[in-house]
Amino acid sequence: MSRIGVVVFPGSNCEYDAVAAVERLGDQAEFVWHTRTDLNGIDGVILPGGFAHGDYLRPGALARFSPVMGAVERFAADGGPVLGICNGFQVLVEAGMLPGALQKNRGLTFLCQPTTLVVSSTSSVLTRGASVGQELVVPINHFSGSYTCDDETHDELVRNGQIVLRYKENPNGSRDDIAGVANKAGNVVGLMPHPERAMSMLLGSADGVVLFESFLGVKVEQPALAH
Repeated sequence: MSRIGVVVFPGSNCEYDAVAAVERLGDQAEFVWHTRTDLNGIDGVILPGGFAHGDYLRPGALARFSPVMGAVERFAADGGPVLGICNGFQVLVEAGMLPGALQKNRGLTFLCQPTTLVVSSTSSVLTRGASVGQELVVPINHFSGSYTCDDETHDELVRNGQIVLRYKENPNGSRDDIAGVANKAGNVVGLMPHPERAMSMLLGSADGVVLFESFLGVKVEQPALAH
């Protein structure tokens, strides 16, 4: 049984959803306050959505300096799996753990809606249990979720299979329809959509299950999660 640390910054608001998703698949989850400087006993890390430090300056820009991020960087450097969801993705980008940047949505519009994702690569801890081309319905909930990067970075992402998820119909103006990217090693992944909110058909979709199964390294029968 894995023990997953869910990092909580002042302003996080999706930490309970992340914990519920982990526990639904049979693993343990615990909150990790942002001032903590070690991740002893932790097998995986999730940076959840929300508004870390109020998103002052810009999303994730202050959270990257929280003491826990040093521990997260060391954990990732040792090969540990790290997942950033929405605001957590923004934090990972600001911390330099993932390439590119996230800017305000096209049209300067806050988006909260279901969206269809297409799996672009299975070379990551988040998508290793999925299939290339597989479509997943997962909700989005963001204002600064448009992914951007320079041409050189984009070419490298494509070449290395680091673009793990794309939008089927781009809702926010992200370059190349990018919804999620991984580092070169594939153990650090960030995405703007919220798979923790797509764990049951009671919520409209259970398509987040395959992503969390991949991240946790478990396999649970789908029918058991649909009720």
